[in-house]
Amino acid sequence: MSGTNSPEAVKKLLENMQSDLRALSLECKKKFPPVKEAAESGIIKVKTIAARNTEILAALKENSSEVVQPFLMGCGTKEPKITQLCLAAIQRLMSHEVVSETAAGNIINMLWQLMENSLEELKLLQTVLVLLTTNTVVHDEALSKAIVLCFRLHFTKDNITNNTAAATVRQVVTVVFERMVAEDERHRDIIEQPVLVQGNSNRRCVSTLKPCAKDAYMLFQDLCQLVNADAPYWLVGMTEMTRTFGLELLESVLNDFPQVFLQHQEFSFLLKERVCPLVIKLFSPNIKFRQGSSSSSSPAPVEKPYFPICMRLLRVVSVLIKQFYSLLVTECEIFLSLLVKFLDADKPQWLRAVAVESIHRLCVQPQLLRSFCQSYDMKQHSTKVFRDIVNALGSFIQSLFLVPPTGNPATTNQAGNNNSGGPVSTPANSGMLGIGGGVTLLPAFEYRGTWIPILTITVQGSAKATYLEMLDKVEPPTIPEGYAMSVAFHCLLDLVRGITSMIEGELGEVETECQTTTEAASSPTQSSERQESQSTSDQMDKEIVSRAVWEEMVNACWCGLLAALSLLLDASTDEAATENILKAELTMAALCGRLGLVTSRDAFITAICKGSLPPHYALTVLNTTTAATLSNKSYSIQGQSVMMISPSSESHQQVVAVGQPLAVQPQGTVMLTSKNIQCMRTLLNLAHCHGAVLGTSWQLVLATLQHLVWILGLKPSSGGALKPGRAVEGPSTVLTTAVMTDLPVISNILSRLFESSQYLDDVSLHHLINALCSLSLEAMDMAYGNNKEPSLFAVAKLLETGLVNMHRIEILWRPLTGHLLEVCQHPNSRMREWGAEALTSLIKAGLTFSHDPPLSQNQRLQLLLLNPLKEMSSINHPDIRLKQLECVLQILQSQGDSLGPGWPLVLGVMGAIRNDQGESLIRTAFQCLQLVVTDFLPTMPCTCLQIVVDVAGSFGLHNQELNISLTSIGLLWNISDYFFQRGETIEKELNKEEAAQQKQAEEKGVVLNRPFHPAPPFDCLWLCLYAKLGELCVDPRPAVRKSAGQTLFSTIGAHGTLLQHSTWHTVIWKVLFHLLDRVRESSTTADKEKIESGGGNILIHHSRDTAEKQWAETWVLTLAGVARIFNTRRYLLQPLGDFSRAWDVLLDHIQSAALSKNNEVSLAALKSFQEILQIVSPVRDSDKPETPPAVNVPVPVLLGSISGPGLSRPFVRTDSIGEKLGRYNSSEPPIVTDELEDLNLWWAAWNTWYRIGSESTKPPVTFDKLTFIPSQPFLTALTQIFPALYQHIKAGFSMGDLQKLGVTLHSAVSVPISSDASPFILPSYTEAVLTSLQEAVLTALDVLQKAICVGPENMQIMYPAIFDQLLAFVEFSCKPPQYGQLETKHIANAKYNQIQLFAPAEWVALNYVPFAERSLEVVVDLYQKTACHKAVVNEKVLQNIIKTLRVPLSLKYSCPSESTWKLAVSSLLKVLSIGLPVARQHASSGKFDSMWPELANTFEDFLFTKSIPPDNLSIQEFQRNESIDVEVVQLISTEILPYANFIPKEFVGQIMTMLNKGSIHSQSSSFTEAEIDIRLREEFSKMCFETLLQFSFSNKVTTPQEGYISRMALSVLLKRSQDVLHRYIEDERLSGKCPLPRQQVTEIIFVLKAVSTLIDSLKKTQPENVDGNTWAQVIALYPTLVECITCSSAEVCSALKEALVPFKDFMQPPASKVQNGES
Repeated sequence: MSGTNSPEAVKKLLENMQSDLRALSLECKKKFPPVKEAAESGIIKVKTIAARNTEILAALKENSSEVVQPFLMGCGTKEPKITQLCLAAIQRLMSHEVVSETAAGNIINMLWQLMENSLEELKLLQTVLVLLTTNTVVHDEALSKAIVLCFRLHFTKDNITNNTAAATVRQVVTVVFERMVAEDERHRDIIEQPVLVQGNSNRRCVSTLKPCAKDAYMLFQDLCQLVNADAPYWLVGMTEMTRTFGLELLESVLNDFPQVFLQHQEFSFLLKERVCPLVIKLFSPNIKFRQGSSSSSSPAPVEKPYFPICMRLLRVVSVLIKQFYSLLVTECEIFLSLLVKFLDADKPQWLRAVAVESIHRLCVQPQLLRSFCQSYDMKQHSTKVFRDIVNALGSFIQSLFLVPPTGNPATTNQAGNNNSGGPVSTPANSGMLGIGGGVTLLPAFEYRGTWIPILTITVQGSAKATYLEMLDKVEPPTIPEGYAMSVAFHCLLDLVRGITSMIEGELGEVETECQTTTEAASSPTQSSERQESQSTSDQMDKEIVSRAVWEEMVNACWCGLLAALSLLLDASTDEAATENILKAELTMAALCGRLGLVTSRDAFITAICKGSLPPHYALTVLNTTTAATLSNKSYSIQGQSVMMISPSSESHQQVVAVGQPLAVQPQGTVMLTSKNIQCMRTLLNLAHCHGAVLGTSWQLVLATLQHLVWILGLKPSSGGALKPGRAVEGPSTVLTTAVMTDLPVISNILSRLFESSQYLDDVSLHHLINALCSLSLEAMDMAYGNNKEPSLFAVAKLLETGLVNMHRIEILWRPLTGHLLEVCQHPNSRMREWGAEALTSLIKAGLTFSHDPPLSQNQRLQLLLLNPLKEMSSINHPDIRLKQLECVLQILQSQGDSLGPGWPLVLGVMGAIRNDQGESLIRTAFQCLQLVVTDFLPTMPCTCLQIVVDVAGSFGLHNQELNISLTSIGLLWNISDYFFQRGETIEKELNKEEAAQQKQAEEKGVVLNRPFHPAPPFDCLWLCLYAKLGELCVDPRPAVRKSAGQTLFSTIGAHGTLLQHSTWHTVIWKVLFHLLDRVRESSTTADKEKIESGGGNILIHHSRDTAEKQWAETWVLTLAGVARIFNTRRYLLQPLGDFSRAWDVLLDHIQSAALSKNNEVSLAALKSFQEILQIVSPVRDSDKPETPPAVNVPVPVLLGSISGPGLSRPFVRTDSIGEKLGRYNSSEPPIVTDELEDLNLWWAAWNTWYRIGSESTKPPVTFDKLTFIPSQPFLTALTQIFPALYQHIKAGFSMGDLQKLGVTLHSAVSVPISSDASPFILPSYTEAVLTSLQEAVLTALDVLQKAICVGPENMQIMYPAIFDQLLAFVEFSCKPPQYGQLETKHIANAKYNQIQLFAPAEWVALNYVPFAERSLEVVVDLYQKTACHKAVVNEKVLQNIIKTLRVPLSLKYSCPSESTWKLAVSSLLKVLSIGLPVARQHASSGKFDSMWPELANTFEDFLFTKSIPPDNLSIQEFQRNESIDVEVVQLISTEILPYANFIPKEFVGQIMTMLNKGSIHSQSSSFTEAEIDIRLREEFSKMCFETLLQFSFSNKVTTPQEGYISRMALSVLLKRSQDVLHRYIEDERLSGKCPLPRQQVTEIIFVLKAVSTLIDSLKKTQPENVDGNTWAQVIALYPTLVECITCSSAEVCSALKEALVPFKDFMQPPASKVQNGES
C-alpha cells in the first residue's frame, strides 16, 4: 500500500474525494436535496481533516462513517447514475483503506438493499470484492452478509451475473481462508496454551478461535450445511443453493488450504464430523445402483447415479485422501473401498472411467500408497485396501477383455475415431505388419477376439484426468472405447514406477546411511562410538520399520500386478506397450529381488521367461513355479486365464524364427515371434542390470535363455561366447533377416551378461554359478544314453563367468570346477569335450591371470587352481585325459618357471597315466615329463624332485611302448646327474623344508612320515631314485631290466659318495638286497618255455630264448652290481653296525646264484664272489691313516675339525683311495675294524664257499637228459677263489676245514664234462696237459701247504691230510673217479689211441693221468720238505705214499699211461731216499713197523710184475726199463741193506729172498723164452747178485743184528752159487757142442768170481764172525766146482781157476779153530 501512503497519493485522494462529492451534489441538486447537503458538508469535513491532521489517512479512517455517509445516501436514491458514482467513490475509499469497521457495516447494508432491488448487480459484486480483499475490517455478521449477498446474486436469472457471482463467491471464500492463514502467520510467534476441546457437540463452540479463523470456521460449517440441504448457521439470508456448487467450493477450500484443517482441531473436527459423513451419504445412489437391473424388480425405486455430483464427490474424495489422509484414516478406508467398488463391471461405464481416473490420481502418489499400506494392509483387522486397489485394477482390466462393453455407443469397429468427445489416439506405428496385408495396425490389446485400442491419454507419471474435469457436463459423457483400459494400463505402470522408485530411493538412502555410520563408527574416541552406536541402532529400527512397509507393499500388490501385466503382455500387439509392460515386470522383479521376496521375484521373472518362449513350450522350471505362485487364495482373477496363455495371441505377432525345441525327444519345430525376442531382451536386461538380486531365480532366467539360445541355434565358441551355428539335428533352424541381424547383438548381450557377473557380489555370483550348474546337470541328464548334440549353454557360460571373475576366483572355483569335472565324465563325447575345454581353459586362465597378491605369494590359490587338473586324473575317458595332458604341456610351456608349490599336482597328473590308457596318452604325458626333466628341475622346489623320480619311474613301468620305458630310465639317469651337480643347494633346501615340517608335525603331535624316514632328506631323495630303478630292474621286459640295472649301479657307483654314511644301511638293505631278493625269486620261477621271437621280426639269440635265460642275464647283472658296490664301498659299509649281517645276506645271494641250475648265473656268482674277496679291509696297515700307534684307542685328534656329522660333506666325484680315506676320516672317526669281526666275515665267506662247493659238486641221485652238471669254468672259478679266501682265514683253518676243502676239491675234480663241450676243455690226447680246473685244485693245495710251511707249529698236523688228498688224486692215474651213478666215457690209455670223442656217451670223464702225475710230483716235493715233521712221521705218510705208489708200480705196463709207472718209480726212489733215514731214526718207536712189509711187497710187485710188456716195445725201451729196475736194486743196496741192524729181520729176509730171486734166471724149456728171459733181465740179475755178494762180505759188523744179516746173506749167496753151478753143469752136459747162452756164461763167470771173492773175504774176517755153518757151505761148493772143469768156455775156465785156488787153505784143518768153533 506504499503507493497510497505517499503524499502525492494522499493529495490526489483528497482531490478525488472532493470532486466526487461535488459531482454527487450536482446530480442530486434537483431531485435529492438531502443528499446534496450531505455532499457539501462532506467536502467541508474533508478539507477540515486535511487541514488539521498530519496523518490524513488515519484521520479519514477515523471519520470514515461521516465521510462515507453522503455516498451511502446517494446509493439509497436507487438512481443508476448516482448509484454508480457512489459505488465508484466508495470503492476508491476502500482501496485506500480509509474505511472503518462501522463504515464497512453501513456499506454492506447499503449493498444488500441494492441487491434486494436487483440494482447494479455486477458493480455490487465488484464492491464486495474490493471491500473484502483490500482490508480485513469486515468481520462476522457483516462478512456473512456480504457472502450471502454474493450467493444470492449467483442464483439470479442473468447468466453473466450468475457466473460473475460464482467467481466472486469462490474468491471471497478464498479470501476468508487466506485471512485466517495470515492471522495464523501473525500469531505464530506467540505460543498459546492450546485449549483442549472436548468432544463437544455444540458446533458453535468456537470461542477459542481468533476472529478470522472464526469467520472461516463459520463459513465452512455452513457450506457443509448447505450441501447437505440443511439451514446455514451463519450465512443468514441464503435463499437457494446447489449441491454441485457447494461441492466445488468445499473441494477448492480443502485443496487450497489443507494446513488450516491440519493445524486447527476445530477444523479437523469439521472434516471428520461434517464433510466425511456428507460425502458418504451422497455416494449412496452410486453404490446401490446396478446396471442392467430394472427398477421394477426392487421394492424401492433406486436413485440413479448423477454424473455431476458423483464426479465432484470423487474430486472431493481425491482431495480428502490426498491432503487429509492422516486425519481421516478410517474415512479414507471407506472412500477407497467405494472407489474399488465403482470399478465393478455392473457400474455404468462413465462411473468406472471416472473411478479409474481417481485411482490413477492415487497411483501417481507413491507416498500416499505407502501410507495406505501402513494404515490398512499392515493392520490386523483392517481391510487390505492397497491390495484391493491393485487387484481391482487387475480385475477391471480382465473384465474389459471378458465382458463386451455394454451401454457404450461406440462399437468395436469404430476403433479410435468414434464420435465421443474423448481424446483420440494417433495411431502409433508399431512396426509390425500383421495379417491385414500391409495395413498398419493401431496399438491395441487383443485377447480371445476382444480388441481394445490403446489411447495416448497422459504423460507418464501425471494423472491428467479427462472426465473428472468435466464440471460443465450434466449428462454423463460417452467414453471412447479403450479409454478405461488405457487409463487402467497407465495406472499399473505408474503404480509400479512410483512404488519402485520410492522404495529404491529409500533403500539407497538407507544403504548410504549405513555406510556412513559404519565408517563413522570406526572413529577412535569412545564417547563418539557410543553415540554412533546409539544412532546406528535407531537407524536399524527405522530401517526395520521401513523394510516391513516395503515388503508389505510389494506383497500386497504383486499378485494383482503380475496377473494384470501377464494378461496385458499376452494381449499386447504394440511394441511400445509390450516394452512398457516388460519394463514394469522387470522393475518389479528387481525390486522384489532387492527386498529378498523370493516368491514374487520368481513369479515376475517366470512371467518374462514365459513370454520369451513359444506358447505351450514345455519347460518344467517355469510351469511348476508359476502354478505354485498363482494358486494364491486371495487372488481374485480366475487363475486359469492368466496362466494358460491362449494361442489366440499368436495371430497378431510376426513369426521371426523357427527352431528346434531343446528336449529329449524333439517334437517338431517351434516358432519364436518378435514379442518372444523382445521378452528375451528384457530377460537379458534383467539379468544384466539386476543379476545381484536374482538369487535362485537365475535358474529360471538361465533355463529360459538356454532354450532360446538352442532354438535360435547359437553354439558355444572359444572362451564360452555363443555364436550363431548350425543346428545339428532335425530341420535346420529358420531365421528371418530381422532376427539374423539381432543374433550377434543377442549373442553379445549374452556375453556381456556373464561379463557383468564380475560386478555381482559373492552371494549373487554363487547363485549364478549354482543355477548354471543345475542347468548343466539337466543338460547332462538329457544327453545321457544318446549321442545327440547336447545343450552346451550352461557349460559355455560357466566358462565365461569363471573367466571374467578371475580376480575372485577363489570363491567360485570349487563349485565351478566340481561341476565341470562331472561334465568331463559324461558319456556324451561332445558334452565331455566341452567340459574339459572349459575346465582346462579356466585353469590356464587362472594361472596366467595377474592375481593380487600374485600367485607366487599365494600358494593356496595356486594349489586351488591346479587341483581340478589333478582331479581329472580320476576320469577314464581318454579324450579328457588328452585334454588334461595338453593343458599340462601348455602350463609347463607358459608357466613352468613359476609353478612353485603347484608342481606336485602337475607331476601327479603325468604320473596318473596308467598302463592301459593307450599309447598316445602315455606319449603325451611322457612328453610333459621330458620337458620337466630337461628344463624345469632347477626351478621346482626341491621337495618335488622326489615326485619327478616317482613319475619317471612309473613311465619306465609302462609296458605300452618299450622306447618310452627305456627313455624314462635315461631320464632317471639325467635326474641323478642333476642331483649330483646341484647337491649342496638341494640338500640345504631340503633340510630347511624338513625342519619346517618337523616343527609342524611336533605342533600337531604327529610323527613325520616320509619314505626312508630316519635318513636325511637329500639321502631320501637318492633312496627314492634307487628304489624306482630297483623296481624297473624287475620289469617283465629284459631290455628294461638291463637298462635299469646298469643305470642303478652306475648312479650308485658314480654318486654314492654323496650319501651320508648312515644312509648306506638303507641302500644296502632296502634297495640292493630287496632287489636281489626279487630278482632271485623271479629268476627261479621264470618260464622255461622257448620264446619264438621277440615281437616283430626280431630274432632272439639261443642264449636268450627263454624267459629263464633272460632273467638269468638280469640276475647276473644285479649280483655283479651289488658285489661291485660291496667291493668299492667296503670302507663305507664296514663301519655300519650290521655289516656282518649284510655280508651274510650277500653271501647267501651269491650262494643261491652259484647253485642255480644255470651256467651263466652260477659262473657270474662266482665272479662276484671273487670280487668281494679281493676287498681289503678299510684299515689295513698299508692304508692306515697316520694315527698314533695305539690303534685300538679312538683318536680324538682327528675329530677336532668336525662340527657335526654330515654338515660339511664334501661333494666329490673322484673316488681315489686317498680321498675315500680322507672323507672317511673327516666325516666320522675312523673305526678301527675289529680284526675279529673281519675274520668272521671271511669265515662266513669260507662257509659259503664250502656250501657252494659241496652242493654244486654233489652228484645227482638220478640222471636224465636234463640233469644239471656244473660246468668246468664254474668249478675252476670256484676252486680259484679258495687261495684268496684262504689268505684271510689261514689263522683259524682247522683240520675239519681242510677235510671239507678236500671233499670239495675231490668232488670238483670228479665232475665230468658234457660231450659237446669236451673239445674245448679236453686237451688233445697227445698233449699231457692239465685242465684249468685241475691246475686250480693243485694251486689251492699248494697255497695251503705253503701256508703250513711258514705257519705255526700247530698247523703242521695238516700235512698228512694234504698228502692224503694228493695221494687220492694220484690214484686217479689208474682208477678215474666216479661221479655218482653217471655213465661216463673214459679217455683211455693214450698210447693205444682209444679216444673216441664222437662216442654217444653224454658225458666224458677227463684224462686224469697228467693230473695224477702232477699230484705225484707235488707229493714228492712236499715229502722232501716235510719227511721229518712229527705229524708226517706219526701219520705214516711214507707208508701211505708207498701204498699209493704200489698200485701203478704193480700195474706197470697195464697203467693207462706208461709215464705213470715210470714217474711212480722215480718218485718212490726220491721218497725212499728221504724217508728211509727217517724210518731208521724212528725204528725203535715202531711207528714205521707197518711200512716195511708194504715196502717189501711194493718192491716185489714192481720188480717181478705180472703185467706183460707190450709187443712193440723196442730193445732200447727195454733196456731203459731194465735200468729202472736196476736203480731200485741199487737203492736197496745203498739205503736198506747197509742198515740192516735197524730194520726188521723179516723185511731183510724178504729183500734177500727177492735179490736171490732176481739174481737167478729161471730156466725155461723153450729156447725163445729163454732168449726173451735173458733179454729181459741180464743187467738186473747181475745187480741182484752183486748186492747179495756185497752183503755177504760185510766186515763192518758192529752189532749182532748186522752179523745176523750178513750170515743170512752168506747162506743165501752160497745157496745161490750152488744152484747156478749145478744148473750150468746140467746145461753144459745137455748142450753138447753148442755154446751156452751168453747170459748163462756171464752168470757162471760172475758166480765163480763171487765164490773166490767170498772165500777171500771169509779168510780176512775174524774167525769168530764166521759161522761154522758157513764154512761147511763153502767147503760143500768144492766138489761142484771141480765138476765144472769140463766146460768148454775159456772165460769160465780162467774164472774157475781163480775160484779153485783159495781152496788150498782148507787142505789142513787148523786144529785151534775147530776147538774154538766147538767152544
